[in-house]
Amino acid sequence: MRLDDQLLRYFGTADLAALAPGALAAGLERMKVDLGLETDRDRRFALWALLYMLGSAPDLDLVFKDEADREAARNFMDMSDAAGQS
Repeated sequence: MRLDDQLLRYFGTADLAALAPGALAAGLERMKVDLGLETDRDRRFALWALLYMLGSAPDLDLVFKDEADREAARNFMDMSDAAGQS
């Protein structure tokens, strides 16, 4: 999955700063619906990670049944948070 492709798919633009608040909320809701329907493990993780970066990720226990996936998500959260503190 390419980030720009996903932003275009859900928000109609790769420039999130140009979005109206309603458009952002609608795109996030569509992403959450797709996350709930997604059966491919890698795509599911990628959607969750993008939602996390946008501050709208559902709880790990609701998204990932497998403990290894939850641990990978925790590691992603830690790395993402550490990168943001630079």
